[in-house]
Amino acid sequence: MAAINSELDYEFPPHIKVYKNGHVERLTGTDTTPPGTDPQTGVSSIDVKDIIPETEVYVRIYLPKLTTANQKLPILVYFHGGAFFVYTPSSILYHNYMNALVAESQVIAVSVHYRRAPEHPLPIGYEDSWAALQWVAAHSNGDGPEPLLNRHADFQRVFLSGDSAGGNIAHNLAMAVGNPDAGVKLEILGIALVDPYFWGPDPIGSEALDPDGKAYVDRLWPLVCPSCPVDDPWIDPVGAGLAGLGCWRVLVCVAEKDILKDRGRLYFDALSRSGWLGTVEIHEVEGEGHCFHLHDLNSERAKERMTRMAAFFNRDMPPAYASTLTNSIEP
Repeated sequence: MAAINSELDYEFPPHIKVYKNGHVERLTGTDTTPPGTDPQTGVSSIDVKDIIPETEVYVRIYLPKLTTANQKLPILVYFHGGAFFVYTPSSILYHNYMNALVAESQVIAVSVHYRRAPEHPLPIGYEDSWAALQWVAAHSNGDGPEPLLNRHADFQRVFLSGDSAGGNIAHNLAMAVGNPDAGVKLEILGIALVDPYFWGPDPIGSEALDPDGKAYVDRLWPLVCPSCPVDDPWIDPVGAGLAGLGCWRVLVCVAEKDILKDRGRLYFDALSRSGWLGTVEIHEVEGEGHCFHLHDLNSERAKERMTRMAAFFNRDMPPAYASTLTNSIEP
């Protein structure tokens, strides 16, 4: 083992230990499972590698049971959590979750693996996720490299989502899509941010009442993004303004016992007042902690959260968004 005879540099429990020789020992999210057909839900999955050549970046695509051979489904691009340190789409925790979410929501999902800190500090994870989104967008005319997306993805109904660090990524990609100079030819209908990892230099809400939890979160950002302060818009988006968010609908999910909940509420409030032209909603679960749903998919509160997300992905298009699509296809 590479850590042998090497002194510990630092650790961030329960996720990683980092040794002075550069070796990183990941302690969570290491149990993986291959793609295939899930016997409980009937959802099938495949892996597509070389999203960025000569890197570990890949996607796992999930397809629910179809009612017709050429059925078109909303497309969900999903970014896993794990503090930017751990987990992949192949991790059992996330594979099981995506099977359940795809079956409940009847979407075709693209679960993205981005390179992780500390070996690959941010913004590398953002850049990898952006490249994966551009890869998805390359299928919008039905002639991309992956037949499943060409055949079944409805590019008038594109969503981004993620939990914790993945929620942070989904937000930042939506901000990038809203930049007219971004160069991605893709309309995003909505984003669903689940217990999103946002933070800032000063405590808000009830954060100061949990000094240990606050100290834990305070320590994370400098480890995953040493080049940026904790008031950077990547981690503290409210101060920079949200009016340019590049989608039409936002769902923010928070949990009562999660120390990040007040950041999610602040994001909801700020987006509501920002002048952004879309619709934002918030869903709060009582009595639960950070990303509780991943660990017990069959609990009533996990089902409640998933049902809310499925409804979000399948709601009728906002009239303003439908109008932009009509205008974009007029001769």
